[in-house]
Parts: sequence; structure tokens; C-alpha cells
Amino acid sequence: MIRLTLRSLRAEAARMLLSTLAVVLGVAFIAGTLIFVDGMRAGAYDRAGTFDRHTDVGVYRDEVIDASLVERVRAVDGVRAAEGELIGTGGLVGSDGRPVLGYGVLAAIPTDPALQSYDVVAGRLPARTGELVLDQRTVTAQGFDLGAPVRVGGASGAARPYTLVGTVDVAGTPRDVGGPYIGLVGADALAVTDRGGYDRIMVAAEAGTTDRLLAERIAEAVGADTTVRTRPEILDAAVAEEVRDLSQFNMVLLTFAGVAVVVAAFVIANTFTIVLAQRTRRTALLRLVGATREQVFRATLLESVAVGLAASTLGVGLGAGLAAGLNLLMARLDTPLHGEPTLTVGTVLGCLAAGTALTVGAALVPAWQGTRVAPVAALTDAAVQVARPAGRVRLAFGAIVLACGVAALVSAASAGQVVLVALGGVLSFLGLVLFGPVLVPALVRLFGVPARRIFGKTSSLAVANAVRNPRRLAATATALVIGIGLVSSFVVGAQSTKAAIERSVDAEVGVDFVVTGIGVDLPAGVVAALADRPELGTVHESRTHVVDDVEFRAAAPELVGHRIDRVLTGQLDRFGPGRLLVHRDLAGRRGWSAGETVTLHGRPFEVAAVVAGTGSEANTGRAPEGHVVELDDVDFTRLFPDERGYLAEVDPAAGVSATAARAAIEAVLVDYPTVNLMDQAAYKRMLTGTVDMLLAFVVALLGLAVVIALVGVANTLSLSVVERTRENAVLRAVGLTRGRMRGMLAVEALFTALVGAVLGVALGTGVAASAMAMLSRIAGEFTLVVPWGQLGGILGIAVLAALVASVLPARRALALPVVEALADR
Repeated sequence: MIRLTLRSLRAEAARMLLSTLAVVLGVAFIAGTLIFVDGMRAGAYDRAGTFDRHTDVGVYRDEVIDASLVERVRAVDGVRAAEGELIGTGGLVGSDGRPVLGYGVLAAIPTDPALQSYDVVAGRLPARTGELVLDQRTVTAQGFDLGAPVRVGGASGAARPYTLVGTVDVAGTPRDVGGPYIGLVGADALAVTDRGGYDRIMVAAEAGTTDRLLAERIAEAVGADTTVRTRPEILDAAVAEEVRDLSQFNMVLLTFAGVAVVVAAFVIANTFTIVLAQRTRRTALLRLVGATREQVFRATLLESVAVGLAASTLGVGLGAGLAAGLNLLMARLDTPLHGEPTLTVGTVLGCLAAGTALTVGAALVPAWQGTRVAPVAALTDAAVQVARPAGRVRLAFGAIVLACGVAALVSAASAGQVVLVALGGVLSFLGLVLFGPVLVPALVRLFGVPARRIFGKTSSLAVANAVRNPRRLAATATALVIGIGLVSSFVVGAQSTKAAIERSVDAEVGVDFVVTGIGVDLPAGVVAALADRPELGTVHESRTHVVDDVEFRAAAPELVGHRIDRVLTGQLDRFGPGRLLVHRDLAGRRGWSAGETVTLHGRPFEVAAVVAGTGSEANTGRAPEGHVVELDDVDFTRLFPDERGYLAEVDPAAGVSATAARAAIEAVLVDYPTVNLMDQAAYKRMLTGTVDMLLAFVVALLGLAVVIALVGVANTLSLSVVERTRENAVLRAVGLTRGRMRGMLAVEALFTALVGAVLGVALGTGVAASAMAMLSRIAGEFTLVVPWGQLGGILGIAVLAALVASVLPARRALALPVVEALADR
């Protein structure tokens, strides 16, 4: 039986080619992910120790470390050198007088050579205040010269000049995030970042003092609220943090790989179902000459093992190429997400096992069903009628599951539970799988009605061929439902989220310009500098502070109306210095009303109005929901002078054009390189840009699942052509032209893909609608937005791909001469 199975496999290798490709692609996705992430993980230890090559002990606290603790550590016996280190955010003013784009990393560099672990490309490291080093990429791009002044700004205020004394190489390190890297001595780093202390203390040991002994001495000197780590522990902690991030990244990629694998399982199961049905007579002959049902079953499983092992081997090779290409792409994009691709034995064996298990698992049910035909009956012509209707139990159960899935999606909004959204999506898909043999052929017939008027009898033949085996048709279409359903749900969800963000900006930002900090709060002084410009009217810094479960918000009287939907009591125009607005939840809890004088944070205020509406129920997580008061900017600054915001709203002064106002703002921001200026439209694009980037990432990953499903369409059509060899020959003999034969197969593929795509779009839109309804109940800003153009594009791509998928089967159908095809048995 083994020799017979291998011979059969060699003879029918072409029939398994496309299904093998599905497994190859699925395994390649898994292998590429593992190889890429393993390469990054392998270099994690080296990257983590880049700036600790001379650090023997590290001192850490949950809060900032002040300079006095550094002196205490420096005085410990056995300490050769000790300096504070911090990692913050800063910005550069470029050689053209404009801020250098990108997130700027600012670090305190040790001045003691015993602790310096930087690769200096040119010049030297800073030794005193007023000096700095930059990364090589920034120096080259800006054309900075050693010894020249370079202006650096941060949270503390306007940019000031520092002397460039050196260039360092930080490429590929944890401090390489694409923007400029700025190195200053500790005192300057503290001043620029406006930090009250360091993140940690770096310690070098005297010769002859072990890091373990020194750590014990330092621990005794600094107290119990401090963590002291030896060099191995420092590296282990850094590696653990990076590996944890990599593991999360790995899980995300493997989740999408799992989707591709599930789609591949549908394709391979459908392939074995068709191939084994076409071998019915051969199987019967084996049974007649003495082969048992178990032997035939084991032979089929052996065939699936061979196919799975071969496909998995090819998949690992393709995965290695994908990992190398992805690593090269990341390196060219100057992202830190790259390393040397690492192919481990575990990855190879795991991928081979996964691919083989996938193929064998998908072939189990077809293999068992393929041995159920009685030997004598299988030798008759009736045996080749492989179409078998789905059982009533399956259809009934599928209808129930589908109904439960739809009910879960509908009820998710009222219940406000994300679990119901996920459950509804899964149950709806399972219902489509089980009820597919009825639903999918019905949709094909429905689409065939208008097609008959366009293509005539060709369309009628295509519909008849497509629906003759409902289970096969349903399995082929269902593979498309998975990928396209997920793509559609993300597309609809992304567009709905973007619309919600834009509505929120329209409701809460009622100005022409928005000034934001890049990764940090606005620097000290920037708002005051903007307010001093005569070209600018309203300049409002959005700030919040929580005290005793009450969230205080700074508000400008001329802008506060944008965040208020309605006034419950009092008058909104009375809001100003000495008067505040109270949101209804807090007013109800405290028993406050309009006109009443209340004491907050030790100062009396009059309640101008009790309000509700947009922003009223916003919850920062630091105060109970709706416990909000709005204070005039002046009052807020008086109560919380050190509080800063990340955003300032700016309007031109009366009679000043937007162009003149923008020029005034830009003139101020030249001195603040960590600040960005946008108009309202640009602010919306910034907020929605992350959604677009995430959507592109997700669609790219899910695209493989759609490709595999389309391979399944071509595969099913190719195998069906083999099954209908004589039938197609008869059609050609009675006058069906070669062009009409191609058209018939193209329409059959088109209907199969179109039904799968339509069901996928419907399922994805339904899941997204449920999710948006649930979020609307929780946050109140989300509504369903259906991007008809993008969904139409998805359907169009599926149709075009189906037409391409029909080319190979059509060529195969026309390859044999009519007379030879009529003689085919």
C-alpha cells in the first residue's frame, strides 16, 4: 500500500499542486514571523548592553533620583565612579532654522570615562555643561560642524545653544527611534527636560571589587526603597523587557498567520474531498482485491503526510526569504525593528510539524468519507456522482448557530460587552460554514439571474456547474469569507473610528490652529509667548488636574461652548474668572446649583451653570465619571501653576488673516523644537493617521489569507475541470467554442468568489457595526460609517482575482483534443 500510495501521489502531483501552494504560503507566514522575531530576540542581549559596557551596578527607584543620592552612592567604599542617567525628550533647531523632524531622544551622558560606553565617530563626548553630542545621521543630514552651536529645546522652555563636540553612533540600539539623538551632561539634561532627578544611577567598581559585593554595600547605604542590580541583572532586566515586547509583536503576527493557516485548511480539505471522490472507482478496485477500509484510510493519511511535509519544507524556505526581505526593508526604513534573521532547529521542526499536522488534520474527514462507498457500488456509473447534499442535522444546527451569532451581535450594543461582539462574529461565521451548502448555492443562483441576460447560455451552464456540488461550493466560498470578512470589519471599523475622531475634534476644538507637544507636554513659556503676539486672539492651553476625586479643567470662556451640549441650570455666559461650570454628575453628588458659592482647593467660586453634553461624561480614569469642573484659564493657573497641557488652541485676533496668524505662531515656535503647529484639518489627519497606518498593516497581513482563498477557488475549479473532462468535450463537440468555454469557467469562478466576498463583506460589516454600537454606548462618539467605495473595491479585487484564477483551469480544459477527451474514463 505504501508503494501504491507514493506512485499515486507522483501520478497525480499536478492535482495537489495548488492546495500544496496554500500550505506553503501558510507555513511561510509562520516561519517568516518566527525567523524574523528570533533574529531580533537573538540580538536583544547585545542591544540591551550597548550603553552599559562599563556599568557594574545600577541603582533604581520608582520615583526620580535626586543628585544627593548620587553623592551618597559615590561615597560608598569600592565605587570608582557614579553618575545619574536619564532618558527624556528633546528637540533640535536645524541648520535651516526650523525644528528637526522626528521624535528626539535626549540622554544624560556620563562625564567620567570609567562609565562611558558610547561609540564616538568624531570628536569627543561632552565633558562639561554647554556641550552636546548628536547621532551621526542627524549631523550628516543637517550639515552641522564640530564646534558649532546647536540649539536644543525641551520641556523647560525655549531652545538655547550648546556646542557640538562630537558625533556618536546609536544605530540599531534601543535609543535609535528614527529621530535625532541628543547627548548632554547630567545637569544640562535635567535642565532641558525639566526633570527633578535621574532615572537611575550608573556605578563602576574599583579594581578588585566584585559587582555583587559592591551592590550589597550600596543597598545598605541607600535604603530599602531602592533597587540595586548587578551588571548581569541590569542586562537580564533590559533583555526581559525587550523580549516581552518582541513576544507581543510575535503573537500579533502569529495571530494573522493563524488566520492564513485556517484558510489553508479549508483549501486542503476541499482538495482531498474532490480528489478522493474522483478516485472512487480506484478505491473500490483496491477494496475488491483485498484492501481493507482501514488500509485505504491509512494510505490516504500517508499521502497527506507526504504532501504536508513537502509543502512545509518549501514553506520554511520561503519563510526564510520573507524574513530576510522584511529585515532588509526595516533596515532601509531606519527603524529599530531589525536584526540578523535567525533560523533555529526549533523553528524548522515546529513549522514542519505545524504544516504536516495542518494537512493531515484537514484530510482526516475527507479520507474517512472517501472509504465509505461500497466496493461493488463504486464500480457503477452512479459511483462517480460525488455530489452529496448536506445533512438535515447540519443545516438545522447551522441555522441555529447563525441566528445565535446575529443575536449576539445585535445585543452587544445594549449589553456593552466586547465579548458578545467576538462571540457573535465567531458564531456567525460557524453558522455560515454549516449552513453554507444551502445559502451559497442560493446566492449563486440569485447572481445568475442578471448574468443570464448578459452572457446567455454560457452563464446558465456556469451556474449549473457551480451549484451541482453544494458542499464543495460552500467550502470554497467559505475560505474567502474568513479573510474578506476580517478585512471588511477592519476597514469599516477604521473609517467609523476616524469619523468619530473628526467629530470629536469638531465638537471640542473650535479654533483655527492647534499647537501640540511632540511626545511631551508643551514647554514652559510657549503659551505665554504665543499670547504676547498681537496677531493672535485666543490662546488656550488645555490642562487638567485631579484633586479629591474632582477633575479640574482649564477652559476659555470663548471656547467652552464647544464642549457643552446643553445648560441644565444657570447661564453659560456668566462663566469667567471667579466663576466655574460644574458637570451634572458632580453637581448632583455634591448638591450644588447655579448661583451657589462653593469652595474648591481652598478658594471660593460661584457656580455659573450646571452643564451636560459633549465631554461631560469623559473619564480620564483618575476621577469618577462626570466629576468635572471647568475653570477659567487664569483661575486654573492660580490653583495649579505647575500643570501643563499637551495642546494649545489658537485663534487669530480680530481682523487678522489666517496666513498672518500662522506666520506669527511659526515665529514663536522656531525657539520650541518639541512643539508642532497644525490647523484643524492637519490635527485631524494626525489623530487619524495612526488608524490608517494600523489599517494598512492589518490589511497587508490579512491579504495572504485572501490570496490563499483565491488559490482555493482556482484549485477547486481545476479539479472540477478534470472531473468534467468528458462533459466539457461533449459541449465542445456540439458547438461550444473555445472562447465560450473560457467564459463559462470564468463566470463559474466569478460567482464562487463573488458569493464568498459578499458574505465576507456582510459578516465584517455586521461585526464592525456591532462593535461601533457597543462603543457608542460606552463613549457616545461612535457611529457606523460604511465606506462603500472601499468595500466595493474589495469586491472588485475579488472578482478580478477570480477571473485570473480561471485562466489555468480553462487552459487545462481546452488542452485535450475533443475526441481524446470523449474517450476519457
